[in-house]
Amino acid sequence: MLQTIAIQNYRSLRELRLDLGRLTVVTGANGTGKSSLYRGLRLLADSARGNVVSSLAREGGLQSTLWAGPAVVGKAVRRGEHEVQGTVRKAPVSLQMGFASDDFSYLIDLGIPPRDERSAFNADPEIKRELVWSGEVMRPSSLLVRRVRQSVLLRDDSRRSTEWVEATSSMRSYDSVLTELVDPVRAPELLAVREQVRSWRFYDHFRTDPAAPARQPQIGTRTPVLDSDGRHLAAALQTIVEVGDVSALQTTITDAFGRSTFAVTESNGRFDLSFSQHGLLRPLNGAELSDGTLRYLLLVAALLSPRPPGLMVLNEPETSLHPDLLAPLARLIVAASEHTQIVVVSHATGLVHELQREPEARVVELVKDFGETRVSGLGPLESPPWNWGHR
Repeated sequence: MLQTIAIQNYRSLRELRLDLGRLTVVTGANGTGKSSLYRGLRLLADSARGNVVSSLAREGGLQSTLWAGPAVVGKAVRRGEHEVQGTVRKAPVSLQMGFASDDFSYLIDLGIPPRDERSAFNADPEIKRELVWSGEVMRPSSLLVRRVRQSVLLRDDSRRSTEWVEATSSMRSYDSVLTELVDPVRAPELLAVREQVRSWRFYDHFRTDPAAPARQPQIGTRTPVLDSDGRHLAAALQTIVEVGDVSALQTTITDAFGRSTFAVTESNGRFDLSFSQHGLLRPLNGAELSDGTLRYLLLVAALLSPRPPGLMVLNEPETSLHPDLLAPLARLIVAASEHTQIVVVSHATGLVHELQREPEARVVELVKDFGETRVSGLGPLESPPWNWGHR
C-alpha cells in the first residue's frame, strides 16, 4: 500500500506531501488544486508507461506546468506589507514526483536539458534523476537504484561492501529506468515498482453523451478491467456476473435503484445493456439510459473489477449523479477499498460526508495559500517524512 505521495513544483503544488490511507478522500473548494493533484498522480504513473515526457508536452511543456509563484513568500508579504514579487532563481529548474510504499519507493526529477542546436526537441524536458529505495524514507543505506542523467547504478548486495555497479551509461534523457532497464536478476526492485505503478487505474469524467462508447453495442470479450472511457461497459458487467462478485453487484444495483434490475444482451457477438425499471413496460438499452444511471453503472463496473488494482483514483465521481445516489456510491467505494487502495477527489459535500462515516477513511482538505496548495490544518513540520535528495 502507498503511504505517501510527494509532488514538488507542479502547477500549484509547490511542495505537497500527502499521507495516504486505504481510502483517502481529497476535497476542497474550486481552484484549491484538486485537479492538479489528480493530474500529478497521472503524470507519475506515466513514468512507468514510458510517456511522461509526451504527457508533459500535452500540458504545454515543462515551463507551463512548473510552479509559477516565488520560491519563498516572506513574512512581510504574508502580513500584506508588500506585494508578491519574483526573485532571481537560485535552484535549478526541477519538477519532482514520488511515492513511498511498504516495500519499494520511487522518485523522478525532471528538468530542462542543455540546448542542442542540432535538435528540434529542445522544449522537451529531461529526466535528471530517478531513485528507487526500500522502505518509506530515502536514506543512503536504503537506496537500491540511482539514475543520474545517462548513468544508472545498481546496489550490488552480493558483495560484502554492498558496492554500486553500473548498469548502463547510455540512458536516453527521455526514457525512464522503469521501462528501459528490465533485469529481474540484477534489479528485481525495478520490475516490482514498474508493475506496481502500471496497475494503477484512473477514472475521470466518463462520457455519457449520445455518442459515448458506453452507449453503443460493442463486441463482447471478457473484460476484468473497465476501459478508462467505459467503452466495454456491458462486457465488464457480464464479466463480473460470471467470474466476479455477483452478489455485491446485485446488492449495489438494488441499493442505488431499488427494484430495478439489469441484464446484458448479446446479438451477433455484440453486447448491450438491458435495464428494467419498476413501472416501465420494457427494459431500456444503453442508448436510452439517463446520464446519471449510465455513469453509476460505469462506476460499478470499475469498482467491482474482478482484477482489483493496487491503486484506483476517482476524479469527481459524483458528476451527473442525483444526490440520492451519493450514499450508495459511498458504500460501494468503501466496500471496494477492502480490496484495493482508493483515492477519491471530490468537492461534493454529500459524497464526502458519506465517506467520512467510514472509520478507515482519511479526509484531506486542500486550501490555497498565496497561490500554493496546502493541506488544511497541517503545519510545515507535520507533513509526512520525505527526502528529495539533490542532483
